[in-house]
Amino acid sequence: MRADRLVSLVLLLRQRGRLSAAALARELEVSTRTVLRDIEALSTAGVPVYAERGRHGGFALQPGFRTELTGLNHEEALALLVAGSRRGAQAFGLGSALASAMLKVVDALPESHRDTAAHVAERLLIDPETDLLSRRQAPEEVPDAIAGEVRRAVFAGHRLRIHYAAAGRAPAWRTVDPVGLVTVRDRGYLLAVRSGADRTYRLSRILAAEELAEPACRPDRVDLDRAWQERGRRFRSGGDHVTALVSVAPTRREDLVGTAVAVLAEETEADGRLRIEVAFQDARHAEWALWQLATDAEALAPQWLRTALRDRAAALATRYGEASA
Repeated sequence: MRADRLVSLVLLLRQRGRLSAAALARELEVSTRTVLRDIEALSTAGVPVYAERGRHGGFALQPGFRTELTGLNHEEALALLVAGSRRGAQAFGLGSALASAMLKVVDALPESHRDTAAHVAERLLIDPETDLLSRRQAPEEVPDAIAGEVRRAVFAGHRLRIHYAAAGRAPAWRTVDPVGLVTVRDRGYLLAVRSGADRTYRLSRILAAEELAEPACRPDRVDLDRAWQERGRRFRSGGDHVTALVSVAPTRREDLVGTAVAVLAEETEADGRLRIEVAFQDARHAEWALWQLATDAEALAPQWLRTALRDRAAALATRYGEASA
């Protein structure tokens, strides 16, 4: 909306000083013509913005044009900046709103807190896009229009109609009673009730969403943490999951656990290796996960998994044992 854009424009000028029309256009994701119109609107409304011409010119605000938010100490201000750097809001389509809110909070801080907190925040990095091995940790993409529709239905307590693509099935429309939203490792989930049964939907698999006018059939209060734990237990204990007993080097434990659906049991062997019972989505998932760990892991059971890995290794040895063309 234009009002939000005008506020963001003022905050950018407050915090960064003089900026060119092109720089403002990039920050606000609009055209330079739109920026010029917004500058004119601000001037008409009495905001003391002025233009400096020349090679290094741009737009700026008169010194001293600022409001302050009192009552925040240094640690509180730093906590706000760190919270603003997290990517969890992206999962619910709130990334742009979070960025705008942080601009407003930082701008309103007392000057002593603002400068100190900003410098300290530069020393903290939360949830980078890649790990030390350059593996990308990109969150799932959820279109803002879909995330917004789902979010509004959850907050308003209205029923929701979604076009959902479940794994291995054709997309289908369904009407649900939304309960709440959960984000785990940058993946967003909708907890809902459908035909009296608990359901969990991954936001990235929702192809379209429509908030309905009728109220949702749900309790007035909810303990989302408890609901998520209960659904997790049901998910791990049901379905067509494959269970495997694996001996793995301690240094590769996280790689194994990170790909598994659940860890069912774990103990340390005499030689220091770990014996872990894990659940996978299906046979293909189990074979793929163990293959990635090479000799750092050994499938002890079931036998069909050992046979599948042996056959795959034999085929690879045969391929590389052949004379080069």
